[in-house]
Amino acid sequence: MRRNTSIALLAVGHACVDIYQGAVAALIPYFTAERDYTYAVASGIVLAASLLSSVAQPVFGALTDRWAMPWLLPVSTLLAGVGIALSGLSGSYGLTLCFVAVSGVGVAAYHPESARVARLAGEGSHRAMSWFSLGGNIGFALAPLMVSAAIGHGSLHWTPVLVLPALAGTALCVPVLRMLARPRTGTAGAEAPRSADDVASFVKLSLAVVFRSVVFTGLSTFIALHAQQRMQGSTTAGTVALFLLFLGGAVGSLLGGALAHRYGRVRVCRWSCLLSVPAVTGVMYAPGPAVFLFVALTSAGLYVPFSLQVTLGQDYLPSRIGTASGIVLGLTVSIGGLVTPLLGHLADTTDLRTALTLLIAMPALSWLLFRALPEPTAPELRADPPAQAGTARSVPS
Repeated sequence: MRRNTSIALLAVGHACVDIYQGAVAALIPYFTAERDYTYAVASGIVLAASLLSSVAQPVFGALTDRWAMPWLLPVSTLLAGVGIALSGLSGSYGLTLCFVAVSGVGVAAYHPESARVARLAGEGSHRAMSWFSLGGNIGFALAPLMVSAAIGHGSLHWTPVLVLPALAGTALCVPVLRMLARPRTGTAGAEAPRSADDVASFVKLSLAVVFRSVVFTGLSTFIALHAQQRMQGSTTAGTVALFLLFLGGAVGSLLGGALAHRYGRVRVCRWSCLLSVPAVTGVMYAPGPAVFLFVALTSAGLYVPFSLQVTLGQDYLPSRIGTASGIVLGLTVSIGGLVTPLLGHLADTTDLRTALTLLIAMPALSWLLFRALPEPTAPELRADPPAQAGTARSVPS
């Protein structure tokens, strides 16, 4: 019961934080409409959210390998929400970038520690990690709906309303912290020896995550504008497309956890990447409303490997679980954000569909890398020595 409660609370907290990752993309159409931003300038907002996160997330991961920092869960949740809440209040592009970057740091601080705790709370279970990932997917899916409800009929000055999920997530962290403060014998994971690390495989996995990140972040940034163009300028079409892109991730994450138990993580990741190629092609070229079907298929295909990539990274670097989590989770939202300004510039000089067509190659490159990866054996989560049972490294069972 305690294990299930811990995973459930972590999943809800993950949803509250990832609302703010999805909110950045959901705000792009409002920034372009209200402030007349070009594609390149608007994509710079995504870059601001991603740039600090790409650097900070592995740093926080390395820190959590040395010290458990459960207090980061509520603090980072609040920071992520405050940054987005303030992003629409000033007409200054520089201040907007600053506030969005603050939100990105909050997101970066949250993920390595929460992923480390989720792995140990779920006792290394792929299904437990998929439920934890599901929370983030739900947060992504809710983001465009919440942004539309908050400012869809007003202006960007309503963004302070978007702090509410952060307040709720911060409050929900309290029972998690209480559980972390009550260690139980045999529940804290001992570090594996560094000789067990498979650095070469981890590097290949990280590159595969980069390519997956580029296609997902590129679509999440521009899919609303793309759908609007395909559906005669309907803003509703853009909101629906973004919602489907994020919601399909919920299905993909749970499906990935279930399939991995039967077929293995690497094999499932390999096939999902391969099947994503025609799905992304359909998003670009399917006629009329059929684009929504391909958006959903693309989302599911891109998210089947999501939680599996996290546990694969942790198993390739068993002595540095926090670092592995920070790099894998950080790359999924950060490197793609670094590429989006290039897509935006290309869209400004050609057209949006031409720029997004380049994304079709990304899942194919991920597939090639997964073909070279072995299926690792998950290390057993062993207990810390009794003398360490009351230290900060304790986590829930």
